[in-house]
This record gives sequence, C-alpha cells and structure tokens, in this order.
Amino acid sequence: MEILQQSISVLVVLGMLGAALWWLRRQGVARLRGPMGRQAQRRLQHLERMPLTAQHSLCLVRAVDRVLLISVSPGGCNLMESWPQQQIHLGAAGAPDGSEVTR
Repeated sequence: MEILQQSISVLVVLGMLGAALWWLRRQGVARLRGPMGRQAQRRLQHLERMPLTAQHSLCLVRAVDRVLLISVSPGGCNLMESWPQQQIHLGAAGAPDGSEVTR
C-alpha cells in the first residue's frame, strides 16, 4: 500500500514537471537541444587556436560567412585578418587544411 502511494506521488510530480516544461516551451522560455530538439545552426564557431606564449595566442574563428584571425593577449584581442568563408579551404573537421588563401 505504501509503495503504491509513493509511486503515485512520483508520477504526479513527473506529470507536473512535464506540464511546466510544455507551458514554458509554448511561452518561448525553454528550448530543447540535442537529439530531442532542433538545434539551430551556429553562427559563431571556434575553428582553431595556436598558442604562441603562455599568455599570447592566435585564434581562427568563423562568424557567419567570414573567417577571422584574432590575436589574444593579456591586453585584449585584436583582429589581425578577415576573409570571406568561400576563400578559405576548410578540411573535414572545419580547420584550415593548409591551402593558400586566394585574394
């Protein structure tokens, strides 16, 4: 008898959580990600990082349709170069494959 009461209580709580998630999704507050929900295509992607010293590095970043080379240091970040994505040959993993950049 006690196990039945506990099982019903757990089911009621799970039902309330499911109803709250359904309501939040309809309001646009909660979104499911991963295999269960649709994942929007990322507009900003970190492609590669090359450390130069302990505190300095170069980062290759894709932002929408541009590829940016950014230097990072304790003093801040600086844009070194920017190319249209179509001019950069990217390998299968999204990293540059070493090909020349056409200008």
